[in-house]
Amino acid sequence: MTRLLQTCVLISTLTLLSCDRDSRLPEYELTGSAMGTSYNVLLVDPTTALPDEQLQARITDRLEDLEDLLSTWREDSELSRFNANAIGGWINVSTELCVAIEQALIVSRESNGAFDITVGPLVNLWGFGPNGDVSEPPADDVLHRAMQSVGYQELQTRCDEAAVHKSDAAVYVDLSGWAKGHAVDEITLLLDEHQLENYLVEIGGEVRVRGHNADGLKWAVAIEAPSPTQRVPHSVLRVTDTSVATSGDYRNYFDHGGVHFSHTIDARTGRPISHTLAAVTVVNESAAYADAMATALLVLGPAEGPRRAEELGLAAFFLIRDKTEFVEVTTPHFDLLRDS
Repeated sequence: MTRLLQTCVLISTLTLLSCDRDSRLPEYELTGSAMGTSYNVLLVDPTTALPDEQLQARITDRLEDLEDLLSTWREDSELSRFNANAIGGWINVSTELCVAIEQALIVSRESNGAFDITVGPLVNLWGFGPNGDVSEPPADDVLHRAMQSVGYQELQTRCDEAAVHKSDAAVYVDLSGWAKGHAVDEITLLLDEHQLENYLVEIGGEVRVRGHNADGLKWAVAIEAPSPTQRVPHSVLRVTDTSVATSGDYRNYFDHGGVHFSHTIDARTGRPISHTLAAVTVVNESAAYADAMATALLVLGPAEGPRRAEELGLAAFFLIRDKTEFVEVTTPHFDLLRDS
């Protein structure tokens, strides 16, 4: 859908803030559904042609291609076929899938497995995957069996030959913690091809911005307050030419026996995270990397997460529960962004 915008826009977990309506540049929004969520593309004062059906179609087609490639919810996607391969060893795949796995594995290694793309069996076991919901935690013996095929070290890539190696045929790859960010990166490439210089792309809360907003300023991106019942901003960050991704434990979960079970699974323990770190925001040039690393830092928790982010030189923002309030923890690189 394309339309001229006259009002402020609230996009999922990210709020775009603007002020004087009379002096604002024209904005155009392209919206649709993809990857189990929605996408929003906001274009500011295009200097070439106005957004048209051809651009919308290219965006839709590219997102559909990515679902055919990366979805674990589609039985006929290339990733699902790879997961269903019961032979193991080196498996021929498309170069695009090989590169996707290779890039996601970088975050697995940098986080020492806190982000693990083989976590799929555990995600499914806890009811957060395509197999459907569960009403209670799995038995310990069932969990132990599932963990036998979990471990990013079981995967190797040879993308010059378009092949991925599974040491264990039962290894199941889940790229959902990386794919939406990657989709954002891919759509920005399309916009760059159209020589668009000022835009925002958002898919499922993962965002990339370029240039300036309709007020001629850096984009104002609101970091959502951790709340399971409402979407309100906690703080605002002004950025340009970068990506912002947030991971939190406060919206997708189930309760059993008075215990809160988050959808974020720690592949190292096989269980949902249960610490006081509520949300992590990462700012990085790559939306895919920011998406995956936000998950990794969330899994690492309130002490190890900030420490690892600082070691990696990341711009990261943490919200930690402290009884009835949230404590902010930031890395030096994030502080530089906020102060600029």
